[in-house]
Amino acid sequence: MGDECTRGCRFCSVKTSKAPKPLDPLEPERTAIAISKWGLDYVVLTSVDRDDLIDGGAGHFAETIKKIKEMSSDQILVECLTGDFGGNLKGVEMIMKAGPNVYAHNLETVERLTPSVRDYRAKYHQSLEVLRYAKLQSSQQNSKFFTKSSLMLGCGETFPEVIQAMKDLRSVGTDFLTMGQYMRPTKRHMKVEEYVAPEIFEKLEKIGLELGFKYVASGPLVRSSYRAGELFIKSLFK
Repeated sequence: MGDECTRGCRFCSVKTSKAPKPLDPLEPERTAIAISKWGLDYVVLTSVDRDDLIDGGAGHFAETIKKIKEMSSDQILVECLTGDFGGNLKGVEMIMKAGPNVYAHNLETVERLTPSVRDYRAKYHQSLEVLRYAKLQSSQQNSKFFTKSSLMLGCGETFPEVIQAMKDLRSVGTDFLTMGQYMRPTKRHMKVEEYVAPEIFEKLEKIGLELGFKYVASGPLVRSSYRAGELFIKSLFK
């Protein structure tokens, strides 16, 4: 879906453009072929936001999942990390019908900081609705499925605000959570407000498990696509 994003979150170094290049219609098949050759058993698909497209790129995303599943005889676990499609839940539904094993959408930060950290089109409750709807769609299928989200710390949030964000994620059925330290990509991006102590990350991990998350990865170097997390998730499908 290209390397140019139609949004401009203050923490992200991805290039932005109001008119990104057209989608490559052969990308879904090429991606599936490459993954098949690499012999992977777990893949994470993600993309830039494409608000310039009617469906936000959901159809392209879904087609890629379908191709991967077809070429692997459904043996590869697929985690898709998507945007919010501007709140259009038809995009979420389209992707869910393609059969991902894990649907990830990052909340990124606490509710108070969302307007100043994320692009103005990204809304806190809109993100929660994406996760809720993905879980709702999965209940209509007879396959094992999980949802996942991620939070950055060190952006100026308070401890109680993080706990509330975790509770909000659990309220929409989110299964997995990763939390890591925000690191400033360049001086043009928002500054780091705090380097959160490892002990705080450990405490949040414990609280997350108590709240009912099936898995929590919480530490300064943890990122949304975390290898240890993928290993744990794979074990749940055995």
